[in-house]
Amino acid sequence: MLESADRLGIIAGRGVYPLLVAKGARRSGVEKIFSVCFVSETDHQMETLSTAVEWIRVGQLSKLIQFFKKNEVKTAIMAGGVAPSHLFELRPDLRAILLLAKLKERNAHTIFGAIAQELEKNGVILLNATTFLEDQLAPSGQFGGPHIKKRYWEDVEFGFRIAKEVARLDIGQSVVVKNGTVLSVEAFEGTDEAMKRGGELGRGSAMLVKVSKPNQDFRFDVPVIGIKTIESAQRFGIGTIVCESAKTLILEKEKVVSLADQTKTSLIGFP
Repeated sequence: MLESADRLGIIAGRGVYPLLVAKGARRSGVEKIFSVCFVSETDHQMETLSTAVEWIRVGQLSKLIQFFKKNEVKTAIMAGGVAPSHLFELRPDLRAILLLAKLKERNAHTIFGAIAQELEKNGVILLNATTFLEDQLAPSGQFGGPHIKKRYWEDVEFGFRIAKEVARLDIGQSVVVKNGTVLSVEAFEGTDEAMKRGGELGRGSAMLVKVSKPNQDFRFDVPVIGIKTIESAQRFGIGTIVCESAKTLILEKEKVVSLADQTKTSLIGFP
């Protein structure tokens, strides 16, 4: 629920995700959108969808907070990630340095959780990243591509169980499996690289399984499947994509399902 229905802040990462959030917010009646965008990351189309934009570099937390304060933003959404390579180029400002210094562990959950707390201290509440995109969540059951053979459901259940355990350990949120064997596990390098390794070993008939973490904070950490995922699946020999229903965003859902049908990539929401 928006605290102030006329304005929304968006912390906009890369890809189509923040664009869809902005469009969804407009359809829901939000009149003013104030977007914080990242240099070399965020799509410049955000400027046309926003009332005002502040371009920052990763780590400029003070600049982000000051922009929201100046524009009286009370609620905001984090949408879209930042390339892992840019996280290594992080040049934090003093506020970010002090925030990071308090953390015993530094991973996505702790860092973004600390940022959420810092925003809240300054009067900005982070909404779930699925806000305005509820119609883009994965349904239960098969929702795209050809129906899988009955024996493949054993791999669906096996892959889901393994992916949940990997996610619990905070290693990654995806695995590639085939015939009851784990071919690859996603870590810091991202889903595409895991698909590439697993697809090579699976020789054209591997299965990607993507889940949420047991303690997933949906304010800033949502499993996502998009057009690029389907394209990568076709390129790397992944025939089936399984995701957690009601907890995975299918960005540009109609286009994703259409492409899955064209490429004969099976899409399944589980459980």
